[in-house]
Amino acid sequence: MPAGGPTGGHVLREAIRGRRRGVVAASLLGMGHQTCEALVPVLVGVIIDEAVAKGSSGTLLRLLALLAVVFVVLSTCYRVGARITEAAGERATHRLRLDLAARVLDPRGGADADRLPGALTSIATNDARRVGAAVTVLSYGASALAALAVSAVALLRISVPLGLLVLLGIPPLLWLGHRISGPLERRSETEQERAAHASGVAADLVMGLRVLKGMGAEPAAVARYRRTSQDSLAAALRAARSRAGHEGAVLALTGVFIAVIALVGAYLAMRGSISVGELVAAVGLAQFLLGPFQLLTFVNAEFAQGRASARRIAEVLAAPAAVEPGGAALPGAVAGRIRLRGVTLGALRGVDLDLGPGLTGVVTGDPAAARDLLRCLARESDPAGGVVELDGVPLTGLDPDDVRRAVLVAPHDADLFETSLLDNVRGGADADTAAVEAALAASAADDVARLLPDGADTVLTERGRSLSGGQRQRVALARALAAGRPVLVLHDPTTAVDTVTESRIAARLRETRRDRTTVLVTTSPALLAVTDRVVVLDGGTVTADGRHAELVATDASYRAAVLA
Repeated sequence: MPAGGPTGGHVLREAIRGRRRGVVAASLLGMGHQTCEALVPVLVGVIIDEAVAKGSSGTLLRLLALLAVVFVVLSTCYRVGARITEAAGERATHRLRLDLAARVLDPRGGADADRLPGALTSIATNDARRVGAAVTVLSYGASALAALAVSAVALLRISVPLGLLVLLGIPPLLWLGHRISGPLERRSETEQERAAHASGVAADLVMGLRVLKGMGAEPAAVARYRRTSQDSLAAALRAARSRAGHEGAVLALTGVFIAVIALVGAYLAMRGSISVGELVAAVGLAQFLLGPFQLLTFVNAEFAQGRASARRIAEVLAAPAAVEPGGAALPGAVAGRIRLRGVTLGALRGVDLDLGPGLTGVVTGDPAAARDLLRCLARESDPAGGVVELDGVPLTGLDPDDVRRAVLVAPHDADLFETSLLDNVRGGADADTAAVEAALAASAADDVARLLPDGADTVLTERGRSLSGGQRQRVALARALAAGRPVLVLHDPTTAVDTVTESRIAARLRETRRDRTTVLVTTSPALLAVTDRVVVLDGGTVTADGRHAELVATDASYRAAVLA
């Protein structure tokens, strides 16, 4: 792999190399099919000269039997070869999707930088499929070249001028076809970029549909998507015109070339240089050549689009990591003590903060400061200045995966999956049954389960949309609690929950997380009231530290932020 990460060419070559056995087998079978196809007009010419012209019925039967064998071979080669090459393309596509998923889910992050989720989905589906298609057509290209070679040899045996005409004319035609495919490649890349962006915008709008309706912002959202969709359509039409122009130009060149071959053959026959049977074979071969040339046109177009898609895939695979793993290791038993010293990142300006076992509330009126604090604690980004330590070990010295096994940062907009409520709470891990039940009770998600038709075994719809906002929050909170991490950071976990339920959750949360480090980034009075201490961030730095009741009584700005 190149030092700077994979390139488009590397991605395409690796896709082909990974399926080389299937590609080689399919190519050999395709060559056999095309060779037999090229032999058909040659055998017809031989039948005319050796059987029909001489009136030999025995020779006619023998040659017809040979022709039947050729048809059986060519049909078998095509059927088996097509099955192998399609399987090779599908496996190459699947391998690329696995590689993309692994990169997007890599704990180091960075693959989703400046990319909408819908755009990543488009790359993993459409672009991967186009690279797989390029792998598929490789064997077709090899078989078409074999057909051209066999046809040239056959024409050489019929007439040296005809054979030389094919041998000398094919390379320029192939070169011209490659040059003509340049605009198609560029426009295909633009088409995929615009289509991916449109998919990302559409996914974003669907995710925020309820919010948009609540704000009355549907017209603005529709206008935004219409502009994006029209840009995508314009790019698709340009690519389609380019493909049509490419195929038309190559087909015209091929037609002229084949017409020249037929005319030269007819001229040679009139001069008596070749027999009637050889003329029939030459004309048949000229007509047959249209197929391989069309196949090469198709292969060239697919490769042009495959190269464009491979470059887009390479951009994701080669995306720089947001954080790099270090060589340090956490102690066997994580105490969960977090220390920030002079931390600067985005809206944070030299934050000094010590977090230990117990409940700590963090209050900030700046959403950007809350977001940047969560990014630091989750090690999604490393501080621009200062250090964050876990049990005395800088997070920058740890593997991001190790950090997340010790520290769980539960964002405000946590997603649920299309599986049962119980499986959502387990989070795919082998969580202890008692821990899951305790988490359900502590988050009041057990009440949600009792309202569902099949209880906790009820399958939720996509993103948990069959639940209300408050119910989704409770299930997401239960999942965070069931993980049992030494350090748990919760960002506004109860904003959509009613006041009575929120108070119950607050009391149970304190009991469930006793003696473990828990950070609540929130302005909820009910949650802050059960914390051991509250830290106030203002202007990107710590401005107050104390108990909730004390800050309410003495700090007017805190009172305004929390009780307003």
